[in-house]
Amino acid sequence: MKKLILALALALSVPAVAKAPDDYQVTGEVKEVTGDTIVVMKGKERFEIARPATLKTEAKVGDKVTIKYFMTAKSIEVKKK
Repeated sequence: MKKLILALALALSVPAVAKAPDDYQVTGEVKEVTGDTIVVMKGKERFEIARPATLKTEAKVGDKVTIKYFMTAKSIEVKKK
């Protein structure tokens, strides 16, 4: 009985851990930098990535950079079957 109470107390004391979204990264040449976006070309693929104003960068056009990012849904539309 004591083991059951101890196990239950331990289970309730451990906070639930939510899974964070997967991180991605892209390495390529900077084509454009604005106050809220950075555009990188990886081969023929164009990556336009939003960035908060608090994320300062010294990257400029022509630099090779590696950007780590994650995807966030902007909206979700359910299609009827």
